[in-house]
Amino acid sequence: MCTGELSLGWGWEWGTLFVGEEVFPMEAVGILLVILIILVIGGAVVAARSLKVVQQYEQALIFRFGKVLPGTRGPGLTVIRPIGDRLQKVNMQIVAMAVPAQEGITRDNVTVRVDAVVYFRVVDPIKAIVNVQNYMFAVSQQAQTSLRQIIGQSEMDQLLSERDSVNRELRRVIDEPTEGPWGIRVERVEIKDVSLPESMKRSMSRQAEAERERRARIITADGEYQASKRLAAAANVMARDPAALQLRLLQTVVEVASERNSTLVMPVPVELLRFFEKMAPTGPSAEVPPSLADFGDAEAATAGTAIGGVPPGAGLEAIPAVAAEAIPPVEAIAIPPAQAPGIKVPQINGDGEQAGRP
Repeated sequence: MCTGELSLGWGWEWGTLFVGEEVFPMEAVGILLVILIILVIGGAVVAARSLKVVQQYEQALIFRFGKVLPGTRGPGLTVIRPIGDRLQKVNMQIVAMAVPAQEGITRDNVTVRVDAVVYFRVVDPIKAIVNVQNYMFAVSQQAQTSLRQIIGQSEMDQLLSERDSVNRELRRVIDEPTEGPWGIRVERVEIKDVSLPESMKRSMSRQAEAERERRARIITADGEYQASKRLAAAANVMARDPAALQLRLLQTVVEVASERNSTLVMPVPVELLRFFEKMAPTGPSAEVPPSLADFGDAEAATAGTAIGGVPPGAGLEAIPAVAAEAIPPVEAIAIPPAQAPGIKVPQINGDGEQAGRP
């Protein structure tokens, strides 16, 4: 038989427990141990059901026997009743939900495919949980229907170029039925992509190309117009002073010569010749140029100057006159007359037909 004793005054024997002078059978001891274990487990379960942890980005609702209690529980450790109370957490963060691509026809009868993204968050946890069965699914369906509605109300150019106004209108349409009864606020809506048919893309490319060509032609014509105005003003200035044309010609020659060309073509404008003609003296009062002294007889030149005429060699008057008897006669050449070939005129009979042809 196995026995044992402790300093506390209790001990045991096989099948018997001694506590002081009291004797307990082992069956009763097992029952006590089972009860103790049950109490410990029950306390742990009660503590687990009573103590809840709410995260910083969450709000907690408490349902007591199926009825929601007013107000919400903030982040931290929350104690609830273990029986009859149920705690439900609601995420208060902003949710980014992708809206599936929706295909529709715009107001100007163009088929497009548009997808978007919606940013929303819960502002009233009680409404979001009580009034809507699944607010995530509800917001997704509302965004899809609103996107199709906006596609039908907008034109293709608005969807492509006026994204801000389309995003604001889409946000208003989605947020109108959700914030009041659902407790959900739509913070922002963005259209991600607008897909167009290939034929429409080619048409838009041709339109853009034609528009750019039109702008290029307008710019070129405007430049030519401004250049013509400047050239007309420059020509007016040069017409007042012909020497300016000569200076401009010399400047052009210098610019061409700086390219180290082997051949230099220098045009002589008519205005330059007119300038020289205007500057050259003519008539009886013209002085004898010094260069004429080197040509002809010096005495004849002096005599011509003394009588107030033009010296020989200075013009047409310097050519001496020739008598008519000194010119030998020219023999006449006989040219035989040319005979024209015979031409036979066709005869027309009474029936309107020609009688014969040549």
